[in-house]
Amino acid sequence: MSDDVNDETPVVHGIARRDALKAMAAAAMVPMLPTPSSATPAAPVPRTPLPMLDDAQQAKRKGPRGTPSDPVLQVAKADWPMRLQLRELATLTALCDMIIPADGKSPAASTVGAPAYINEWASRPGGDASLVRVRGGLAWLDRESNTRFGKRFHLATNAQRTAICDDICYLPKAKPEHQFAAQFFDTIRDQTATAFYTTPQGWKDLGYIGNVAIPKFEGPNAEIRRKIGLE
Repeated sequence: MSDDVNDETPVVHGIARRDALKAMAAAAMVPMLPTPSSATPAAPVPRTPLPMLDDAQQAKRKGPRGTPSDPVLQVAKADWPMRLQLRELATLTALCDMIIPADGKSPAASTVGAPAYINEWASRPGGDASLVRVRGGLAWLDRESNTRFGKRFHLATNAQRTAICDDICYLPKAKPEHQFAAQFFDTIRDQTATAFYTTPQGWKDLGYIGNVAIPKFEGPNAEIRRKIGLE
């Protein structure tokens, strides 16, 4: 079977890491790993924020209002070119679904668009260092899978993909030759969790119901009141 035929084939089998990712999703902020020296980002270019649109201007256009920290939202030209290729997206899809696979409660990460989210994030203006890390990591996965099993990562079996991921899923214990791949895996795990747990399917998986009105607030139950000394 040729690689080209399978470039767009999603893979839905994976390792069960959903519980760990739920804890990550609940954190206020996930610290990013340092960028490898080979992917040092360019110095940021100072940019004057666009003024906020007034109500009359806002009424003439659709979409979010935008903020000074994300001025692209204030103009109609919202999108930027997506830079990952089909080969890379096939590998990325398989990896996302290893991180958050489908289970009896929720779909796999790729089903809710995690690979597209990561593509947009890595392709963003000023995100060259992120794109280098993502592309380098995807190339590493395919090369490692070819070396071990004679096939690209997304064509490998679930057990074969698991063996590779187990070597790079925890940076402090990764071998020296796996350090870059482990940093890449951390980045994709963070972005996959962000993509998944900001969707209705991810909210449901967490048990989050959002800002929903209730007809009456009954207060804590008797057991909770006893524990905090109110009864």
